[in-house]
Amino acid sequence: MLPAYTGTAVRAAEHPLLAQGQGGALMRQAAWGLSQHVIGLLRERGQVSGATVAALVGPGNNGGDALWALSFLRRRGVRAVAVPVAERLHDAGHAALLAAGGQVVGQVPADTAVVIDGILGTGARGPFQRPAQAQVPDGAAVVACDVPSGVDADTGTVLGDVIPADVTVTFGAVKTGLLLGAGAQAAGQVELVEIGLDPYLGTPDLQSVTAAEMLEVFGPPRWDDHKYTRGVLSVAAGSEQYPGAAVLVCRAALSAGLGMVRLAAPPTVRTLVLTAAPEVVAQSEVGGRTSAWVCGPGLGEDQDAQDRLAAVVDRAAQDGQPVVLDASALALVTLAQVRRLRAGGSAVVMTPHRGELVQLAQRLGPEAGLELGEWGDRLDTDPVSAVRELAAALDVVLVAKGPSTLVVSPEGEALVQTEGGPELATGGTGDCLAGVTGAALARAQTGSPREMAVAVAAAVRLHGTAGAQAAQDGPFGASVLPDQIRSVIATAAGSRWRR
Repeated sequence: MLPAYTGTAVRAAEHPLLAQGQGGALMRQAAWGLSQHVIGLLRERGQVSGATVAALVGPGNNGGDALWALSFLRRRGVRAVAVPVAERLHDAGHAALLAAGGQVVGQVPADTAVVIDGILGTGARGPFQRPAQAQVPDGAAVVACDVPSGVDADTGTVLGDVIPADVTVTFGAVKTGLLLGAGAQAAGQVELVEIGLDPYLGTPDLQSVTAAEMLEVFGPPRWDDHKYTRGVLSVAAGSEQYPGAAVLVCRAALSAGLGMVRLAAPPTVRTLVLTAAPEVVAQSEVGGRTSAWVCGPGLGEDQDAQDRLAAVVDRAAQDGQPVVLDASALALVTLAQVRRLRAGGSAVVMTPHRGELVQLAQRLGPEAGLELGEWGDRLDTDPVSAVRELAAALDVVLVAKGPSTLVVSPEGEALVQTEGGPELATGGTGDCLAGVTGAALARAQTGSPREMAVAVAAAVRLHGTAGAQAAQDGPFGASVLPDQIRSVIATAAGSRWRR
């Protein structure tokens, strides 16, 4: 797992070391790491010695980090220039830059290859207005020092301006705000420089599933596996009005390595699905041996949809099997049904996008004891706490879909995946995610809500990676995702799959 911490938590972790008089050493260690990442960018561009690197320097410790980094770069033959955006400069960093032969100038030189954003750090709050000096020449890469200026390190909120980075080099721990919403978009590629804070950090605010952990969920079968040990997913999806949703759910689930997919759907939907994937076991009603359930994509909201949802709840609650509720099911499910599933031992996973999340909170939240109040506002300003509160109230795993997708267990453990982008903002991709999520639960088969949340986050990573790779060939529709999902797994597993 990749852990992330709020900026507040990271500053608190620094206090014991600062109290021991290690502040200067921490700054130089961070700045050295920053300089090495800048050198890596310069090498990619074909020139280190003689290249120009300019830093936009604020008056605080973030500016000090940038100044020390410039001093190290100057000793590698880089033309290192500081562009102050305030009257005061960090004393020790300023002295180090001048001693190394660096310069202080009034504006970023036109030939600058890399601009270091050292204006604001993790303690900045409130709207940021970009200074007049903070101009980035065409073609220059931007490297943020710890966090991009304008990003709230605790929440990812951007108030006012922001300086978008190609790379953010962050110190001590990855900051929560670099993985959420606008903050994640502004951060670009995030690189971590360790400075010895691990013993003081405590419990992460967020975690992200890595590629290796994704493969633990979706890796090749064991030598002695058979179709039932590989997981069987039952799907209640599709209707006369929305038949294609069932095709996407089933194909995506099969591409994720399941042993079997069962489908309960009307006759025309079954025919369509069997044409696309004849290995699906299609039937008129839910039933048969299964490991997990997906209910909702393309289900509609008529009486037939309600009956199919009720049948899934009955079976899953009876057997204690995990259930993914998506799309139509989010608008139909009652709190009584959710509680019945949980009482039967079923992990319940809900997969709303933002609009559905708000509707879910408004419809079921008050009955579950959620005080709506400013909840909707906090969904924008502090999404982690808002989603945590709703997940706890409903006693479900919530998958809050978006540019940064949050997966939150009822106990409050939060995971975030940032692999998916705007390329997934097209009809049907959510159906594919529902299929992959169901596959993850079917393959896991048992586990606590926390363990199920980790499996779900692996599904989100797989789905997002597939979308990003599909987008390399240009615009696409959701129907290409199942094959891309299969490709992502095969590439990640390498020879293990072919063995």
